[in-house]
Amino acid sequence: MPLESKFSEVAENRLYSLAYNKSIREHKLMASRCKKCGYLSIPPKPVCPKCHGSEIDVVEMKGGGKIAAYTVVAVGAPLMVEEGYGREKHYCCGVVELEEGVKVCARILGVDVSKPEQIKVGTPVKMDFVETFHAADPTHEEGERTFLAFTVLEKP
Repeated sequence: MPLESKFSEVAENRLYSLAYNKSIREHKLMASRCKKCGYLSIPPKPVCPKCHGSEIDVVEMKGGGKIAAYTVVAVGAPLMVEEGYGREKHYCCGVVELEEGVKVCARILGVDVSKPEQIKVGTPVKMDFVETFHAADPTHEEGERTFLAFTVLEKP
């Protein structure tokens, strides 16, 4: 059975998700910008969620931002467990507000997850990417994958 048949709701936006995933593999973060109202969406969408306009530009984000929210995770999602994270090895993920004003969820790198109280909302970050190997799952073949991340900028 083709993937599109299994995941029909994903198949409707297949070109957008394929293009977004390709941009991540190329170490670029793309968003859609509505020509009517200027609203930015990550990942890109074919219709503006704010005004329902369908005239959309796809634009590249600069990559700078600040932590808007975060959590340190001890019981990870299956992909993170596969990478070795869990009760003994925590990781940080969060929401980053980009310079352009749009927010995106990603891993936060360069923080001491053993001291989450030292991680601060508003801390400047730069876009980064994590390259890792994963087993097959219902939507991906086995192999290398690239994930969006943000690294805390060094303090001056």
